[in-house]
Amino acid sequence: MNKYRVYILDDDKFLLDMYAIKFKNAGHDIQVFESGEECVKALKEKDPPHAILLDINMPKMNGFQFLEIVRSENLAQGSRIIMLTNQGLSDDYDNARKYNVDGYIIKTASIPAEVYNTTIKLIEKPK
Repeated sequence: MNKYRVYILDDDKFLLDMYAIKFKNAGHDIQVFESGEECVKALKEKDPPHAILLDINMPKMNGFQFLEIVRSENLAQGSRIIMLTNQGLSDDYDNARKYNVDGYIIKTASIPAEVYNTTIKLIEKPK
């Protein structure tokens, strides 16, 4: 099995822990961030992860503001970017597509195993 590095960005500590445990138990290297600023800093200092899971609604910097920085500064080259959010409005989907995200998962409609499986499939899918 391949070991992947995954960043999870969400201001909900409970969800961060839940998803992190799922990936860690499968042998992957996980870093969690409660703010977009923390995650941007890590992207500037380290090699990009295989995937970034991120929420839309967060204080200070929302998911789309985070994506604006990541895309404009080329901070996540090669990373799969997956929206992991409760926001399912068509405007949110359209905005996510504008930023060329690789996946869009609705938290309330997906159990952690589905989030994990979808993420791994997207990482392993040829670009």
